[in-house]
Amino acid sequence: MMIVLLSIVMVIVAAGLAAVVWAARGGPRWVHGVANATLAAAEVVAAARKRKSRGFAVKSGSTLDGGGSGDSGGSGS
Repeated sequence: MMIVLLSIVMVIVAAGLAAVVWAARGGPRWVHGVANATLAAAEVVAAARKRKSRGFAVKSGSTLDGGGSGDSGGSGS
């Protein structure tokens, strides 16, 4: 069931992309409407991702693995 749902979403995304490309080349009026809806949906998704990622900012100088600030490579001689 999940694969069917994912397939439907992928078909909708591909159709939206095709509409954006076709509208850029001067397609009919309804294609411009679909392209505008696709671009608006992309803006909403981008804004949601930006809001979500704001809470996970990494502090300056820290590492993701929790290691120290020592030099991990190079020749120490």
